[in-house]
Amino acid sequence: MTTSSISIFDPPPGQARRVLCVGAAVMDTLFRVRSLPTGQGKILPYDMLQVAEGMASSAAFAVARLGGNASLWGAVGDDSTGERIIADLSDSGIDTGGMLRVVGARSAVSTILVDDQGERLIVPFYDAGLHETIKPVTKQEISAFDAVLVDVRWPKLALRTLVAARDAAIPAILDGDVAGDGVIEMLAPAASHIVFSQPAAERLAGTAELVKVVGLLKRKFEHAFISVTAGENGCFWFDDRTGEVVHLVAPKVRAVDTLAAGDIFHGAFALAIAEGMPIEEAMRLSSMAAALKCQVFGGRTGAPTRAEVCRVLQNWDPPVAAMRGPNWKRSEGR
Repeated sequence: MTTSSISIFDPPPGQARRVLCVGAAVMDTLFRVRSLPTGQGKILPYDMLQVAEGMASSAAFAVARLGGNASLWGAVGDDSTGERIIADLSDSGIDTGGMLRVVGARSAVSTILVDDQGERLIVPFYDAGLHETIKPVTKQEISAFDAVLVDVRWPKLALRTLVAARDAAIPAILDGDVAGDGVIEMLAPAASHIVFSQPAAERLAGTAELVKVVGLLKRKFEHAFISVTAGENGCFWFDDRTGEVVHLVAPKVRAVDTLAAGDIFHGAFALAIAEGMPIEEAMRLSSMAAALKCQVFGGRTGAPTRAEVCRVLQNWDPPVAAMRGPNWKRSEGR
């Protein structure tokens, strides 16, 4: 990659772009273990960390680390855990002024085991009362942001946010992770960009052949940019200019902790889109940010800075490969 082309990854001049993230805010307790348990018994960790994260929260942290202005709308209970979650996220550079404190609800918590291969076992708890209250979301309110990113943990608020973003003509990005029945189908029509996790994409498409998955999801949600992240197998997306499914390999790293890597990808992608970065470069930036995170134990705390990502991108320029020809046709009657 030449020195002149690296500037595409730098933030644009002027004020930092504003990204609103909507969804999960959880107090995670991470235990580092040699291997994940296979049955009952006791397992002794050799490291631990408590950190406030969750899909939207970790994405917001990625936005802040990469030089953006991050805001978070999530819900916590009126308990000491909720206070810790908001304080932790605020101290991390995230605007938490839009967070909701729900009287009588318990804040979300999870216990996570991370093994020496970077894989994890997650036991989450969400109080059903956390997300019962849905505040109004207006076009004028959302117009203050340059992009919005929603996850699937608070579907009703996510939908209102996506619709308001669409009405305000700003990018409306959906983190298409595994969700309850009908949640993706409810949110996707209002999204301008959908970045699916591999499990969610395969579940929706009914196949594990990723190139086919992307094509099927594009047919299902023709109005939106469609992508699937596949961990160490890179990412796939539908190129609306050529009608091809394309593939970008993942950066080669030694994975220590994959927790929050997808969230870091989504946050980086949302900021890149807010900055007007072309799709291919946005995917490169997001892929590298997620890969660098995987080298650090600690969930979202491993998110890299913009300078760290840009420095590594100077020496990483794999081709984007077309995985099928331009003979994909839009389905009739949609």
